[in-house]
Amino acid sequence: MSKKTVWEKLDEKQMAELMSFNQDYMNFLSASKTERAFTINAVKAAEAAGFVNLADVKELHPGDRVYSTNKGKNFLAFIIGEKPIREGMNLLGAHIDSPRTDIKQNPLYESNGLCLMDTHYYGGIKKYQWVARPMALAGVVVKKDGTVIDINIGDDDNDPVV
Repeated sequence: MSKKTVWEKLDEKQMAELMSFNQDYMNFLSASKTERAFTINAVKAAEAAGFVNLADVKELHPGDRVYSTNKGKNFLAFIIGEKPIREGMNLLGAHIDSPRTDIKQNPLYESNGLCLMDTHYYGGIKKYQWVARPMALAGVVVKKDGTVIDINIGDDDNDPVV
């Protein structure tokens, strides 16, 4: 007796629902290439599902759906349970990051008459992998006055990249 995979067990309606879910998930991941982008998109998805920002809630009640963010790079969502917290709680955790080449904190240096940026590899990327991949520059610059400038160059087909 051979076991059937989930693909063999689903009817047409279930398969269509699964493929739709998968496509939505791939779109979410494609739009969430950095922790900051993930957090923005997670907030949008949570609000669409009826969650509200914990900072806007005065008092919590069983069944409340709330979320919180931390420094624009972390996202937490909660559904308040019926029982007192001293009786325990259910937690589900996830981690988001992606392999990339990060620019160091003080990256600028000059070599052979060129201004260069020092980088380090993150997320298991190998030195030889990045040259065969489309690259984008994404992140934020915080000015002395506290103004935050979002940067995303390379994701749009019209961006000025080679």
